[in-house]
Amino acid sequence: MKNNIFKKMFSLTLAASALMALTACGGSAEQSPEGEEKLTVAIVQPMSHSSLDQIRDTIAAELEGNASIELRFENANGDNSALTTIMQNLRNDGVDILVPIATGGAQSAKAAFDGSGVPIVFAAVSDPEAAGLTGEGCEDITGVSNNIPAAEIVELIGDFQPDFKKIGFLYNSSEPNSVSTINAAKAYCDENNIEYAEASIASLTDLQTACESLISQGVDTLYTGNDNSIASAMPTYTDVAYSKGVPVYCGADSMVADGGLATIGVDYVQLGTQVAAIVERIAAGESPADIPYETLSEYARFVNLQAAGRLGLTVGDELLESYNVLVEADGTSHFGE
Repeated sequence: MKNNIFKKMFSLTLAASALMALTACGGSAEQSPEGEEKLTVAIVQPMSHSSLDQIRDTIAAELEGNASIELRFENANGDNSALTTIMQNLRNDGVDILVPIATGGAQSAKAAFDGSGVPIVFAAVSDPEAAGLTGEGCEDITGVSNNIPAAEIVELIGDFQPDFKKIGFLYNSSEPNSVSTINAAKAYCDENNIEYAEASIASLTDLQTACESLISQGVDTLYTGNDNSIASAMPTYTDVAYSKGVPVYCGADSMVADGGLATIGVDYVQLGTQVAAIVERIAAGESPADIPYETLSEYARFVNLQAAGRLGLTVGDELLESYNVLVEADGTSHFGE
């Protein structure tokens, strides 16, 4: 499959040379040689919610201007069996570069494309090592991680609640990316004598009960990281927590836009831009084995002032200088601007 990419790139180079010759002889630059091949780049997401959609849209926007690339989009809509089928179909169809979004999608891509030689560029995998996406057998895999340092998470909470006593960690136990983030945060709390409780859910039907359980255990703050399932149900999550006066902090700007109080975490436009840049390097002939996976070059801070109002929290001017206001007190959203 690597040879196919190089053959297609050679074909594109010949096509470009022929087009230049046509133009030099008075031909129209709009004409293109018949049989010109493009590289098919498939972007696959496991479900739809603001974060994943933003990643997809950013990658697409960055790549749409590349004349050598043709984009294909797939969405499993939260169905793991459908995700497996999508990956198998893409392999059968002979895509040239695969871009799976989130940890589960990347792991499914690795399983389906094992031995194919097709480059896989993952997007938003919290812990590539733990997910089995690095090392021997992963020479065709690279991408961009959305890992958030645990110390930053606790510092985030302290910005708004300097006297907090106990953190409640809420996550979906079936999402490796979410489990990894929470495990790192718990380890940090253990090392620094910070009290916490945790609750995991198997499906969104458990979300309200799990949230209420944590609050009954005396937590005065809640944190959820890059959890795709919970991100798709932020209004339910925050309604339960805010009715008890407990703030919800999270791992992505989209989760703040959908009701969370604040984040120090992922700017998914930045992440999508970095993913697209790697795809273009591979499309130009670089091997993924020569491109180590990247982390975000910087972390973003966002606050939802409407959520602060619901909680009766005053966010002072000094603190606001360190945060981007994603949602105004009147509900006006700046997400995606």
